[in-house]
Amino acid sequence: MTGVEIIGLGHYAPEKIVPNAEIEARLGLEPGWIKRRTGIEARRYAADGEALSDIAIKAGEMALARAGIDRRDIGLLLLATSTPDHLLPPTAPLVAHHLGLSNAGGIDMAGACAGFIYALTLADSFVRSHDTKVLVIAANILSRRINPADRASSVLFSDAAGAVLLAPTGRSDAGVRGARLAAKGAHYDLISIPGGGSRMPFSKGIDAGEMLMVMSDGQAVYAEAVAMMTSAAENALKRAGAVASDVAHFIPHQANARMMATVAHQLEIVPERMLSTIEQFANSSAATIPFTLSMSADERRYEKGDIVLMTAAGAGLTGGAVAFRW
Repeated sequence: MTGVEIIGLGHYAPEKIVPNAEIEARLGLEPGWIKRRTGIEARRYAADGEALSDIAIKAGEMALARAGIDRRDIGLLLLATSTPDHLLPPTAPLVAHHLGLSNAGGIDMAGACAGFIYALTLADSFVRSHDTKVLVIAANILSRRINPADRASSVLFSDAAGAVLLAPTGRSDAGVRGARLAAKGAHYDLISIPGGGSRMPFSKGIDAGEMLMVMSDGQAVYAEAVAMMTSAAENALKRAGAVASDVAHFIPHQANARMMATVAHQLEIVPERMLSTIEQFANSSAATIPFTLSMSADERRYEKGDIVLMTAAGAGLTGGAVAFRW
């Protein structure tokens, strides 16, 4: 039986640092307001002219370089993003081309903050069924979707990319051991970008603000996300035949420090096992989990047999969790 192992990790954050003080001054908030409520001190914004494909390529390049493999052996690229270069064509084929993945298929996956969880689950299955390597990249440039006057989105979101390269292994117990994917369409409109789709297409009369992110009820988002992340994580662990004390590394979606701590507490996972990059890099939606996994690798050794628990929830509402055995 084929197992799945991670043979390469990559991450990238743009150079531009935007501190809380800049946003607090614009929104008329008192100094320290953002850090107290979110745990965020700063975030990164893409440079003018820097596109989603540019940052995705940099994260993918790092993962491939660390793996040191023949790129022609990769069979599929999954790109989890809510901010592609264009609505059409998809961005994944362009990223695959620039990475030299000449034999790989490529497709975008729009799963919002849970996009990486969905992509990782599907990638694991593809590796097992086709005995080939799969590159998963999650990337977003959310700074261009923020409404500067909207406090909820302005204080949270940022730009970043993370990548994970999966490969078949003879260790049949390695890879995704338990997964739970979830969706609650009843809360479809809690986080949205109203304009640009078939419901509200582009037109001369459309307000530019309709192309920016709206979070209609922050408290409802918080409550629903915590419930979805916790439930999905419990389910994934159960399917893996594991319990909270078996988790060596816990990486929740880096949405809000209080939310992350609440989920960890409800799962009974001790704080020292949780990995976080939210303080300096904020919330880059689907990118936060692979970004944190990669950025933490130098300081946090992932040993064979370790269980890594990942969970996320976001717009849609979509969510899920994966229990991955290293």
